[in-house]
Amino acid sequence: MDSPRVIVIVLDGCGAGFAPDAPEFGDHDEPSTLRHTWDAVGGFTAPLLAATGYLAAGGVPGTPGLDGFSVTFGRLRELSKGKDSVTGHWEMMGIVTDPAFPTYPQGFPISLVKAFESAIGRQTLGNRPASGTQIIQELGPQHLDTGFPILYTSADSVFQIACHEEVVPIEQLYEFCTIARALCAKPNDVSRVIARPFLGTAAEGFVRTERRKDFPLEPPFNFVDAVGDVLGLGVVPELFAGRGFRHVRRTQSNAEHEAALREALGSDARFIFANFEDFDMLYGHRNDPAGFARCLERFEQTLAETLSQLRPSDLLVLTADHGNDPTTPSTDHSREYVPVSAIARGVGVSSVGDLDGFSVVGRTVAHRLGLAWPKTLDASSRSIL
Repeated sequence: MDSPRVIVIVLDGCGAGFAPDAPEFGDHDEPSTLRHTWDAVGGFTAPLLAATGYLAAGGVPGTPGLDGFSVTFGRLRELSKGKDSVTGHWEMMGIVTDPAFPTYPQGFPISLVKAFESAIGRQTLGNRPASGTQIIQELGPQHLDTGFPILYTSADSVFQIACHEEVVPIEQLYEFCTIARALCAKPNDVSRVIARPFLGTAAEGFVRTERRKDFPLEPPFNFVDAVGDVLGLGVVPELFAGRGFRHVRRTQSNAEHEAALREALGSDARFIFANFEDFDMLYGHRNDPAGFARCLERFEQTLAETLSQLRPSDLLVLTADHGNDPTTPSTDHSREYVPVSAIARGVGVSSVGDLDGFSVVGRTVAHRLGLAWPKTLDASSRSIL
């Protein structure tokens, strides 16, 4: 018999309804990413996501049940003080973040900006919360004239640096981010420094490229460390500073993640941990429910292929890391429950309702792989198997 294997796929930003503490995170309009997307477009066609219970967890009409597979589904409530990819993924692996990482609704402290400018030998532009696609249109021409990096943040704990690839070579941008990461120490210990390269002209408009790179804080000990040799796809290894992961090529879009997942399923990895971010990055942040719905429909192909490759002892877990409701005025992440669905060869459907803690995901992985859950990690959750 094959050795047990677990594949966790995070559908980035696919929230399942506003959390009880959503107003504490600035979400006063009751976000519900999956349901509001469904309502905004008059429904979309995603029968496999419906069959796994993933959509039902998000309040979307449909009846779970998948021929040849057992399905267990529900919703998870985040315990960490945040609503971003770092806190979401870290909590899945047993780290509850409290207090929250710092955010900067008025821009970064002048002392931090001056230290960064001194270290890179040039001034910066911006220094305020902004939509990444909008601020490069606004400040892109000035950036082309001066070579000054565009510095901005959001409602999340991020220090984002945008540069035109023909003005600041990509490796130099990554070096700027490495410098910023070292400078962003307590009390300015942002969860992520992010390189945001772009191309284009003032006349034709600027577009972000797919060479984004994340520079997160070094995580505490977590379940990835306990497993070791995890095969991470997309941004996942970066969120854990690469520790505990195999070295693989960084994929940058759902299409690339799909191809990498296909390859990973043919490997000897026991734990595959993937993030598909186009839902969030391309559509949630741009308030595009139609695009969000199309992305869910396109994921059906990924899901169908993955299900066809599952071995008798495999477990597939679908979840999310936060919400990003494309129908609300905000373009930021939203504090929501997230769906969770565990699928394996077999029969039957069961709902676990609402559970506390994203570490349900890690606990479920540990249970399936026959591994002990480290005593130093979040002890409030349980496996859903």
